Amino acid sequence: MEIPVFVLDAFTNVAFKGNPAAVCPLMQELDDSLYQKIAAEMNLSETAFITRTNPSDTFATGSKFHLRWFTPTTEVNLCGHATLASAAALFLFEKNINSTLMFETRSGLLAVTQQKDGYLMDFPLNPPTKQEPNEFTDLVQAAVGNNPVQDVVLSSVTKKLMIRLADSCDRSVLTNLKVDPVALLNADNSGRVKSLLITMKGSPESQPGYDFYSRVFAPWSGIPEDPVTGSAHTVLAAYWSKVLGKKIMTVFTSTPLKVGDWRRAWMVLSCCL
Repeated sequence: MEIPVFVLDAFTNVAFKGNPAAVCPLMQELDDSLYQKIAAEMNLSETAFITRTNPSDTFATGSKFHLRWFTPTTEVNLCGHATLASAAALFLFEKNINSTLMFETRSGLLAVTQQKDGYLMDFPLNPPTKQEPNEFTDLVQAAVGNNPVQDVVLSSVTKKLMIRLADSCDRSVLTNLKVDPVALLNADNSGRVKSLLITMKGSPESQPGYDFYSRVFAPWSGIPEDPVTGSAHTVLAAYWSKVLGKKIMTVFTSTPLKVGDWRRAWMVLSCCL
């Protein structure tokens, strides 16, 4: 059996930047073990598998597809950059004729709309709840050491724990953190946390100005650090929108993004081969 594989860089318009994802459009479902082996072979943070919901559709004519995401070690419930890459692969290489593509996923129905300068991705918000820092003492220590922490929140839906560094911290504190993925795994194996977000308030007044900065670590899913992740921003955008009182934000991971939230989170993003 021949399986087509496209590798695209999402969240960027420059080759070899952003976050790479592998995309496999499949004419039929495969065994789960084969999905996992392919993802392990690709060894990217996520490999996406697209299948048709209607057997009479083609990848050029269909507007709704099934979509699943696998890391090198496990299947995940939500992945932003691989969703964007999946839509881009259908638009660019399969010449899909529709302006909007819908994906049936573990996280519900997700939409990506083709626009003149990129793609608009509609993602659900996952507001986190405040936690007692002492519940995650070992994990916080492993992640940020003795640097001051202003907030610890958890999205129980996505199992993403977010640590907000104190506003007194310089951005270099976040940039220079040396986070050991093995130390994170050893600090928490309860199953409550599958991804760790470290964030801090930005300076919109500066040039260029950003509302917040973040880094994302997910060794529990075989990803030591994710360069830029859409699913993390369903938590980050929900948190910072409330804190800052803003609906549209410009943020920085390893790649600048614009995110906003109405009833759902949306991201204006681009994808580059």
